[in-house]
Amino acid sequence: MTLAALLARDLPLFRGLTVTDFAGIELPFTEHRLRPWEILFHQKDQSRDVHFLLSGTLIALYWTADGREVIFTRFALGDHFGELAALDQGERSLAVVARSEATVLTIPGAAFRLLFDQVPALRWRIAQGLVARIRTLTARNLELTTYSVEQRVASYLFGLAVDRDQLRAGGVIAEAPTHAEIAATIGSNREMVSRVMSGLARRGAIRTARKRIELLDPKVLAAEF
Repeated sequence: MTLAALLARDLPLFRGLTVTDFAGIELPFTEHRLRPWEILFHQKDQSRDVHFLLSGTLIALYWTADGREVIFTRFALGDHFGELAALDQGERSLAVVARSEATVLTIPGAAFRLLFDQVPALRWRIAQGLVARIRTLTARNLELTTYSVEQRVASYLFGLAVDRDQLRAGGVIAEAPTHAEIAATIGSNREMVSRVMSGLARRGAIRTARKRIELLDPKVLAAEF
């Protein structure tokens, strides 16, 4: 794949840039496929590569000492991740696992740091992304400490609908997370999440099917938190 072909993929980090913006910079990259539940990298891994999700579903999670999963995020198509280790040379703070067949594009950490140093537009976007992550983690910490499980589930579904541009009556969240995944994301358990989801369905907020959540009345969700 050439640099021009990479830019033609319209990845958010590179959007609007041209080949001339990378003049004098070597940008080696590789593309490979992951099988469902294959681990791209482990927490505490010493790798430095930065990755971009081209297809499929990836989740970032943390395994506690007793083996419990805590899911931090699901990546959207085009998202980049792994930049923390590339920038500070530290170990990976989370593991990244393929939830389905997935394709990722990978740039070595050294090349990513060179881009950070020499392409101002990219440096600004990377900084904005890191700030957004801090804000998200702050909001999530507040939810975990102040919201009930019911409020956390409703807030999670509301946010997911916003992210997928489906926040409307009749909006559909396709390839929806399982109850176990929601529980691992909001700090609860699958049984409690299932009860809350059933309650939301009874109140006419949502309708669920396999890997699918339909929003019937977003106002009911919003009233929960």
